[in-house]
Amino acid sequence: MSASAPSVSKFGCLYGVGVGPGDPELISIKGLRCLQQVPIVAFPAGLKGQPGVAERIIEPWLSSTQHRLSLSFPYVQEQSVLEQAWHLAAEKVGQHLGQGQDVTFACEGDVSFFSTFTYLSQAVQTLYPQVRVETIPGICSPMAAAAAIGLPLTMQRDRLAILPALYCPDDLMAVMTWAEVVVLMKVGSVYRQVWSLLNQAQLLPHSYVVVQASASQQRIYQDLQHHPQLELPYFSLLIIYVKAAREKMPHDIGGLPHP
Repeated sequence: MSASAPSVSKFGCLYGVGVGPGDPELISIKGLRCLQQVPIVAFPAGLKGQPGVAERIIEPWLSSTQHRLSLSFPYVQEQSVLEQAWHLAAEKVGQHLGQGQDVTFACEGDVSFFSTFTYLSQAVQTLYPQVRVETIPGICSPMAAAAAIGLPLTMQRDRLAILPALYCPDDLMAVMTWAEVVVLMKVGSVYRQVWSLLNQAQLLPHSYVVVQASASQQRIYQDLQHHPQLELPYFSLLIIYVKAAREKMPHDIGGLPHP
């Protein structure tokens, strides 16, 4: 260790806290305590200078004495651009950790479910191997969406498949041959293509779109036969109850065999 580098004892702890899908009251008690007890609270920056989802969720719970640290994570697919952003964010967080200050990073949903915190913590530990990292789970959007539409996400031996954004049609069709319930995350950019596939498979009556689950801007679309061209924001997901369609139509559904 160089003479200018902080010693192990001087490093603060990096906490990752899942703050839920949108409703500020869905933060766990443990997560809330962690948010309120640290001097530095970090979160992903919003778009066009507006507060991001995590920042809006936690704002009612923070005090005026806590320092807010906004970190930029671009919405792109280029790996080199993403890695540079993670590195810069880790350096900003490391400046506070190196002064012995604990930092809590608040992320929308759950801290380990398609979370930016995963990449941030890895970058921090690469730069500062001495830093201790702790995580506190949160409610992720598929659970909040199921609660919003009033249906269980799974029952008994149901198999659940959750696909991230930018999945290909062949993958979706393959998954629907074995899963009873399918969740498509961040479906807005490919909604029209997905709608066509669900129409072909006769699954539109058993599919639901939930926008910003549990937040004040929450919207729900059901019976998607009437919604072929929805313009959906980034935080939108689609739940397909494949099993319900199979039970109503005992023979093959649009080419989807029974498992």
